[in-house]
Amino acid sequence: QVQLVESGGGLVQAGGSLTLSCAASRSILNINVMGWYRQAPGKQRELVAIITDGGRANYADSVKGRFTISRDNAKNSLYLQMNSLKPEDTAVYYCNARNWPGYYSGGLVPGLDYWGQGTQVTVSS
Repeated sequence: QVQLVESGGGLVQAGGSLTLSCAASRSILNINVMGWYRQAPGKQRELVAIITDGGRANYADSVKGRFTISRDNAKNSLYLQMNSLKPEDTAVYYCNARNWPGYYSGGLVPGLDYWGQGTQVTVSS
């Protein structure tokens, strides 16, 4: 399995930037998909961005052009660079790791989501 620890959250004014980090307890080289999700008060957790082990990234429409996801396999870390932050970006941000069903080489239970504890991002006007 893998343990995930997020960091980098904080309070920022609208238009500002933050970079979130996710440190994994083991190699992420063969983890198929890693991503960032967020959950605002009273709302369901939603996908922000994901990136595959091949470096392909997808973003929620609400963050396209503003956020950039990246992974550094040598550092066992996942990052989310957030620019032009808006108050609607306020949420707890969670790191996620998941292998596709039937894929065992990454060391994770296939199809099972692994989550960090989250880091709070608050954007004020």
